Amino acid sequence: MTVADPDLDEDGSLTHVLGLVQDVPDYPRPGILFRDLTPVFADARAFTTVATELAARVADADLVAGIEARGFLLGAAVALVAGTGVVPVRKAGKLPRVAGSRTYDLEYGTATLELPADTVPPGARVFVVDDVLATGGTAAATAALLTDAGAVVVGFGALLELTALAGRAVLDPIPVHALLHA
Repeated sequence: MTVADPDLDEDGSLTHVLGLVQDVPDYPRPGILFRDLTPVFADARAFTTVATELAARVADADLVAGIEARGFLLGAAVALVAGTGVVPVRKAGKLPRVAGSRTYDLEYGTATLELPADTVPPGARVFVVDDVLATGGTAAATAALLTDAGAVVVGFGALLELTALAGRAVLDPIPVHALLHA
């Protein structure tokens, strides 16, 4: 695992974040190497670094959208630092009022994401945040959901990108910003 852009790590703060990521073999099933980011969220210095670094990439977005569930943690922190509002993109059935939904394929089935009603005005510029960019399916479904609502997705930010799974390509032409690569 590496820091995505070593030039941005002159104070060693991203190296500190990198050192907190824990590898959990065979979770959630045999053959999968899960990257546990919980220690990053629990460390004040690391969490501040992640929020600040991702917020620096928000640019002129009006809103940050955080994808359920760890994307909520990051999205809220990034929005606070960037000075924007935050919108949760939820799993189906969690919202009392839904502006739209998007079903997408997973390697083991399908999933549906929903956008809360009356939160994203048409033409809003939205920066999407999640903890990990893997295959890009969840991120692409979120971008499509926001686009369906009339928003303009201006970027995607993640703490960790699993580069071998090529999720970045699925999001093209949306700019992707990842702090760490594995």
